[in-house]
Amino acid sequence: MHDNIRFIFTAMLAMFLSGPQNCLAVEIPSAAPSTGPSTGPSTGISGEIKIVSSLPRTGSANSQSTSIVNGIKLAIEEMIPKLPGLKIIYEDWDDASAERGAWDPVLEAANADRAIRDPRVMALIGPYNSGAAKISIPKTNAAGLLQVSPSATWPGLTKPGIGEANEPAVYRPSGKRNFFRVVPADDIQGLVAAQWAAQSLNVKTAYVLHDRELYGKGVAEIFRRSAPANGIKVLEFEGIDPKASNYRSLATKIRQRNPDLVYLGATTQTNAGQLAKDLRSSGVTAKLMVPDGCFEQAFIQSAGAENLNGVTFITFGGVPAEQLTGSGKQFYDAYEKKYGLPPESYSVYGYEAARVVLVAISRAKKLERSAIIEAVAALKDFEGALGRWHFDENGDTSLTTMSGNIVEGGQFKFSKLLGAHNEQSK
Repeated sequence: MHDNIRFIFTAMLAMFLSGPQNCLAVEIPSAAPSTGPSTGPSTGISGEIKIVSSLPRTGSANSQSTSIVNGIKLAIEEMIPKLPGLKIIYEDWDDASAERGAWDPVLEAANADRAIRDPRVMALIGPYNSGAAKISIPKTNAAGLLQVSPSATWPGLTKPGIGEANEPAVYRPSGKRNFFRVVPADDIQGLVAAQWAAQSLNVKTAYVLHDRELYGKGVAEIFRRSAPANGIKVLEFEGIDPKASNYRSLATKIRQRNPDLVYLGATTQTNAGQLAKDLRSSGVTAKLMVPDGCFEQAFIQSAGAENLNGVTFITFGGVPAEQLTGSGKQFYDAYEKKYGLPPESYSVYGYEAARVVLVAISRAKKLERSAIIEAVAALKDFEGALGRWHFDENGDTSLTTMSGNIVEGGQFKFSKLLGAHNEQSK
């Protein structure tokens, strides 16, 4: 860990941007003219600030989190000319442990506490996982620190009446809102998944599985609730052990029920690839549908392309990076030029989250945490890489576009836009 190391933003920065760096601290002064979306003039504030992220940098989520971090860095670099007088230090913090191979509640709590204690920290970007968000949001809320997630999609984090009875009030001990997210929540994803399965994939029966974690179980539950209204009979709703060495006995049970679809609420990190592999080796011919937690190349690698090709369907909040247009296409090209590879699915959300923070800072009247939160809440008609959007009264993005993707030739391939309107008018 190198918490106190700072690197002047020069050509040497490229070395750090090329790969993951736990607790990397990057000090970024003014740079070249921006090529990013227009944000309007700065209000002339000056000083030194920190923006930190809390993401799983250890374990199998590293590829996805690296892409998010790269998006954050790109946004900061582009926005610097619009923030004269500000010295920005970005720190990339790991909330995963080697012991778990995934996010660790102890580290997520420690990262939140650490951010709160440093008066220079004006925003925490993250976390990646919804379960981690349940831990950090109450802490940052009580401290009045802005938190913006690029990927935590459990509806109860922001929306009343969907999750547990005390959600989202339990995450707001101050009584005020400090948490925002730039990605659509799972109440939308689970619904459009059921619509897609019924109306485009001719699914009549489904065997619904989940990894027993907040995100996976949550999106699977939304799918289960949405299935009957779309003419799908749910045969079973069952949790799996995400650390099991294999799922052959479960696959045998599923084969005997002969569903049209197996819906799995899980992530690559909770063994979705192993389940897909065992389904095919056990003779299950049903289609497989998974949510955006599996929308990364690591899922295909773990499952084996031969077990996914032509029979695997993935929902994602928004459209894949290569389908972005306008400012989104500018982001895609800039990312590919800078890092030498195309962005993974969530990189644009890391980019957008960082831009939200920086635009809010540019519009705040002073460098105070409360003023920056107020500036985020006041953002209207935000022009970003995802299009024009705003935050609603819950702190959720107004964008509800989802996409359906398939696996062909060992690669993800965009299939169609999803949603009630898109599916009904196809």
